[in-house]
Amino acid sequence: MHVLADPAPVWLTLKLASVVTALLLVLGTPIAWWLARTRSRMKGVVGAVVALPLVLPPTVLGFYLLLALGPSGPVGRLTESLGLGVLPFTFAGLVAGSLFYSMPFVVQPLQNAFEAIGQRPLEVAATLRASPWDTFWSVAVPLARPGFFTAAILGFAHTVGEFGMVLMIGGNIPGKTRVVSVQIYDHVEAMEYAQAHWLAAGMLAFSFAVLLALYAFNAKNQVGGAR
Repeated sequence: MHVLADPAPVWLTLKLASVVTALLLVLGTPIAWWLARTRSRMKGVVGAVVALPLVLPPTVLGFYLLLALGPSGPVGRLTESLGLGVLPFTFAGLVAGSLFYSMPFVVQPLQNAFEAIGQRPLEVAATLRASPWDTFWSVAVPLARPGFFTAAILGFAHTVGEFGMVLMIGGNIPGKTRVVSVQIYDHVEAMEYAQAHWLAAGMLAFSFAVLLALYAFNAKNQVGGAR
């Protein structure tokens, strides 16, 4: 009896998680740096927007993103005017939705890492006439390296495990938007439990390995910092 699951959703999921994680590190780093350093009254508003995916059901976020990215939404009208078409039910749409849904899992670890640096190292760099740009890259980023590692791991793992968001934004198109979590749902709905087991067990092992590596890394950093 054939029980091996289709590998296409696995590769699509890994591709999606890799692209989203890379983009989130690029986009999330300046947001996290601003949140860690600013005294603006808008800090609470921006922080709340970033943290929304932690408290709202993914279907709610997915619904409003679907409206915004669709042909009648502001983003959809913009992408159509640029000749890019609309994003829902495409890989690009999955990326756009995942960027917002996984944002707090990247921004918050980075923000915590930047805040843990404190003012002293930055002030020392300033006395040595380092520019803000040089201070950021030469002082802040190296000291926040554990935060970057944690952010990358959590962002990747969270994107891999998405279900409600990707189903709302991407649908269930084989080879195009059908990721592992959606494929598992399809197998269970069709009572194909053997195929579902292979994918679900793989997801379970992956998630456990990610958390184990993350806890081991943090424990090692804590021991190293205490010396």
